[in-house]
Amino acid sequence: MANGWTPERRARQAEMIRTWRPWEKSTGPKTEAGKAEVSRNAYKGGAWKLLRELSCVLQEHKKVLLEMKMRINEGQIEDRCGFGFPKDDL
Repeated sequence: MANGWTPERRARQAEMIRTWRPWEKSTGPKTEAGKAEVSRNAYKGGAWKLLRELSCVLQEHKKVLLEMKMRINEGQIEDRCGFGFPKDDL
């Protein structure tokens, strides 16, 4: 195997672990601080998802603004706000 564990070694280790039965001795955190810390083990984060959605919205707005800018420069729509986009600014 690539990690150095042969099938025989894995089987021997698995058998030893089954005889040790470490899951019966595990008690988890005992202090409030420990309990508070492990309560966040499953937390996957949330900011990245919101930032991704914001990025998508901003990209869509950028596309719309560029389209409006091209239309103003081509004279298809009126520049009522007085932005006066230079033609070479695209």
